[in-house]
Amino acid sequence: TEEEEEDEDLSDNALVNLCKKVITVSDDYDGDKFFTLKDGVRTATPLLLVVAVIELSDVVFAVDSIPAVFGVTTDPFIVYSSNMFALLSLRALFAFVSEIVAELEYLQTAVACVLGFIGAKLIAEVGLNVEVPTLLSLQIVASLLGGGVAASFLFPSEKKKRKALEEKK
Repeated sequence: TEEEEEDEDLSDNALVNLCKKVITVSDDYDGDKFFTLKDGVRTATPLLLVVAVIELSDVVFAVDSIPAVFGVTTDPFIVYSSNMFALLSLRALFAFVSEIVAELEYLQTAVACVLGFIGAKLIAEVGLNVEVPTLLSLQIVASLLGGGVAASFLFPSEKKKRKALEEKK
């Protein structure tokens, strides 16, 4: 909705400030160019800043997912390769995932439960030396996510019910 898509001032964003320390950025765009000449000096346009921030946020999200991967396996190859694939496809899946999360209101709760389970599993395995089988972990994760999706369809909010009635009219 329009209310959710308000422009934010990202000038205080940590990733934007980090990029601005490394890259000299002009205030103005120059068409679709990444660099422009300003007073005879080659500087980056805000377009390059946007690309740099997007790429860095992909890296942050990939690194952030490492504990979740360790909740499933400790094989370094799988941890490394899953993060590389995450880096490659995060942006491609973002639009799809954001739409799904908007439509399935209990999915965020289910994901929070999955993260809680992964955290508990890591504590049990590392701190208490209790091994949780991988198959059981995957079954629990699939059940939690499936339950979140099912709950979203079975128990729609009043707002979604009203929206569905308005669409029928």
